[in-house]
Amino acid sequence: MFVSTDESPPSFKSYTLLMPAVSVGNVGQLAVDLIISTLQLPKVGHFHTDSLIPMVGNNPYATSAENANDLSTNAEVYCSKDLKLAVLQIRTPIIQTRIRQFRKNIVSWIKSSGFSKTVILSSSHAYQRDDQQLQGTPLRYLLTPALQKEAGQRIQELEWREMEKVSTFPGISDSEQKLYIPGGGVTKGLYTDCCDEDIRMAVVLIFCSEGDNIPDAFALGNYLNDWLHLLGKPAQGSPQWNMPPSWKLLFGNGIPPAIF
Repeated sequence: MFVSTDESPPSFKSYTLLMPAVSVGNVGQLAVDLIISTLQLPKVGHFHTDSLIPMVGNNPYATSAENANDLSTNAEVYCSKDLKLAVLQIRTPIIQTRIRQFRKNIVSWIKSSGFSKTVILSSSHAYQRDDQQLQGTPLRYLLTPALQKEAGQRIQELEWREMEKVSTFPGISDSEQKLYIPGGGVTKGLYTDCCDEDIRMAVVLIFCSEGDNIPDAFALGNYLNDWLHLLGKPAQGSPQWNMPPSWKLLFGNGIPPAIF
């Protein structure tokens, strides 16, 4: 569960929680990186769980030599009091046998913290779209019934496209429809849990393929910003995002000239 860096834990009551799903292309995690780096959010604690693969590394958002060697772990929480925003960054995959427990812990934390709403940033395999999903924007959303009452009107004004349900048996038009998010990790499970628990949650996702997913992260961040207004948007163009220094190592070091 949440462990604060200070002796007195921060209150998240009425805050918005942003978190990624570990999904195809790691787009949700990259988008969260952009948000933390651009807003310069301070770390307020970490999420202690045995459901994630352990990890420790240097500060991915270092701004100087002084904080470059600060340690980061597999799940950390960042916060902005002014924006009433909490961001959980997840950096490692969920252990397969602990997925259900991880979902349970996240739902419990959301309820006990009193977040006003939770937004999951996610992605889904582009190659597994059905015919209706091939049309228009690759960006989609889902709202739990509890959040639909609050945010449904605003989402309609933005003309966002809801994630379509697909036939349980493809090719049979009158077969049962189901929500299908291939490559989305725990996205569907957490969404279903929050529907059952009457939690205000939104899923914002993009169809994509593995590769250089930085453009997908920018697209997802811009899409989210249209709703939550985390950054000021110029009259022309997109918000100015700041890439964290850790992105320089996304694809490793360059090819050594000596091999030629």
